[in-house]
Amino acid sequence: MEGIVFNIFKLAARNLKRYKRRTFLTSMLITLGVVAVLLFVSISGSFKVMMISQITDSMLGHLQIHRKGYLASIDSLPLNRNLSAKQVAKIKQVLAEEDAVDAYALRIKLGAMFSNFAETTNIRLNAVFPEQELNTVPLLSTRIVQGQSAGLINKGEVLIPELIAKGMKVKVGDAIVLVANNKDGSVNGLSLKVRGILEGISGPGGRDGVIHLEDAKTLLRITDVEISEVAIRLKNMDQLSQTYEALKAKLSSIKNQQGQPVFEVHTWEKLSPFYNIAKMIDLMTFFIRIMLVAIVLVSIMNVMIMAVYERINEIGTIAAIGTLPSRILGIFVVEGFLLGILGTAIGTVISLIAIAAMNAFQISFDFGRQTGLRLAPTISAGEVAVVVLTVIGIAVVASLQPAYKAAKMDPIVALRHV
Repeated sequence: MEGIVFNIFKLAARNLKRYKRRTFLTSMLITLGVVAVLLFVSISGSFKVMMISQITDSMLGHLQIHRKGYLASIDSLPLNRNLSAKQVAKIKQVLAEEDAVDAYALRIKLGAMFSNFAETTNIRLNAVFPEQELNTVPLLSTRIVQGQSAGLINKGEVLIPELIAKGMKVKVGDAIVLVANNKDGSVNGLSLKVRGILEGISGPGGRDGVIHLEDAKTLLRITDVEISEVAIRLKNMDQLSQTYEALKAKLSSIKNQQGQPVFEVHTWEKLSPFYNIAKMIDLMTFFIRIMLVAIVLVSIMNVMIMAVYERINEIGTIAAIGTLPSRILGIFVVEGFLLGILGTAIGTVISLIAIAAMNAFQISFDFGRQTGLRLAPTISAGEVAVVVLTVIGIAVVASLQPAYKAAKMDPIVALRHV
């Protein structure tokens, strides 16, 4: 049996060698498809990872914990849905038990009126402890386009969004006043100094400023611990789903007096509209792979049909001397298999060299106000294996119909063919 299989492979390889031009052109088409897919997957994947990093590491964190119902009414930044001191202590206890958690930050989110003593506008504020915030979203300081970024912020200072700075003609070092409603409906004001200006971003975050959490407590007249959200950074982004499920399981078991869950946990995917863009990138990648399948299918089928047509006399001869139809079918299927192997091998090597070259040249680009973002294309062994196996599998499938036609050919009719 092994000898028969070896002979089939030997005959298939000899046939491919006999028709060098056809073999070369077909393998190059397959190579082109493999290179296109692997490069697109690596570059789009790198872009997606980089954009996710920009969002999670400069604003959201990987996960967030809120009091149940807070996210549904987040547009109004409700103070009556803040987490109490007891609830915050429970969250800290749960996070301490999770090895995947690298850091977390306590935040108060509030809406306020922003005044430069001449004009007034509304502003959204994130009140934070600077050290916690920088450990959780380390890229936040890189969004400061004017002013001092070291240490992020001190008490008595405010970081304001670029949109408001330009509209209100406020500069670094200017004094401003924040006026906010407390939870009981009373109004309080607080004078602060502009520490820096944050770059503009799209979405609701474009009007978000940053103040010290102690200043927020003074402004809102909070005497105890009250927190709007807990932002979490993981040691490894690959642990996102696992950690989310673990935190959700632990926190969902905590009920209030009415038997309802006290906490809700969300990943960055739920919190950011960019997740839809990430899904579009994945969808584009899927369709690129479909195009690869089409290229390989058409290329291999065309070549094998031509091979059968050109070798009708040869097929009739080997059938007349007693070669079984199954072996004739095997010869043509193995030819398609070897073409797939050849094309994918060359394409994979070229793709890996191109990816290494792009990393060596350190390709960079600008995205909004972010400059010098470096594209670092990478591709996992699993993704390469999927593409390679898909191409080889399609090559074999595409060979079946022409091979079946050759195997079923009448030897007498084939020998008479001119």
